[in-house]
Amino acid sequence: MKPENNIDRKRATRNSIYNYLYNCKYFCSRQILANELGLSLPTVYQNLAELMELGLVSATDEKLSTGGRRVEGLAIVEDARFAVGVSVSDDALRISAVDLRMNELAYKKVSLRRSDDFTVYTKRINEEIECFIDELGIDCGKLLGVGVALPGIVSNDGMTLEYAPTLGLRDISLKALVENFPYDIHIENDANCGGGAECIARDGKENIAYLSIEEGIGGAVFANGMPYFGDNHRSGEFGHICVEPGGLQCSCGRQGCLEAYCSSRRISTDLGISLEEFYESLQKGKVDCCMRWESYLYHLAVGINNIRMALDCDVVLGGFMTEYLADSMPRLREYLAALNAFERSADYVQLSRQRKHAISMGATLYFITKFINEM
Repeated sequence: MKPENNIDRKRATRNSIYNYLYNCKYFCSRQILANELGLSLPTVYQNLAELMELGLVSATDEKLSTGGRRVEGLAIVEDARFAVGVSVSDDALRISAVDLRMNELAYKKVSLRRSDDFTVYTKRINEEIECFIDELGIDCGKLLGVGVALPGIVSNDGMTLEYAPTLGLRDISLKALVENFPYDIHIENDANCGGGAECIARDGKENIAYLSIEEGIGGAVFANGMPYFGDNHRSGEFGHICVEPGGLQCSCGRQGCLEAYCSSRRISTDLGISLEEFYESLQKGKVDCCMRWESYLYHLAVGINNIRMALDCDVVLGGFMTEYLADSMPRLREYLAALNAFERSADYVQLSRQRKHAISMGATLYFITKFINEM
């Protein structure tokens, strides 16, 4: 859409300069900006002066010699704004604060048991977010907003949690979470948030299917780096692919779902031990743990193979379970090679590059992207 008036044109010019600096990976000067954006030097100087006055751009220590005088470099001020992201699970909140470059400024995990009274539950979530922001000690005037990642299907308008099996919730209004909070808030599916953070970490326009493996299993689909949500905002519900007809009961009420076999609960909650205790027993070669882990890897391979067959793109494994999967990737790829009728190797399955706090950090993307594009 073309700018309609002089104010819009000025804003568009300033934004183009800021966007160029934000995405620039190399040295950038005023002359480079003018050349690359087709702007006059006076226009570049004027807009940079405004951006610097706003505290969004600064001169860098880096200088480049052009054969005469040394030219001063420019860069965005990364901590000029920040956003907060919250990942909600069955037993905890994971909260991250990030700057404009998605550098994590702070992280906190808070134990939080779900209440049957959702109003009480949302009030506690709001209180913990407020506490985290207070502890940051950062000027709240710089806060862009708070992104909340929920483990379930969120309606297109972000106001209803349509279904969250791991939380035992269905058709829950999110108005209480939004209306009683003093900051801008955006609510999204947790796997979409984790996948978004992964796309940023990959720094490219790739096709990927992101499989989030935590207490529940979710997913997200990205085409050329852009999310595909589906007609009903339900794309990537990989956790409920059937991997064993008539198999284990899933939290969704069906049998044989990938989530029933490969969520963290399968090797932790179901056994009454922690993930660390299970993994320690696995490394010691305890027979029952080894057998359960083989079942885990096999059923995970069935689910991944189905995703590969349907979407024909790389499958990226994310979520906190990736910490325990790293050593077993060769075995997982053996299962995948045996299941796939077209490929002898399974190099298409990879561990997430954004291992830690991907969901809580990814929940901030809505506000970071909006600021960069509309600044």
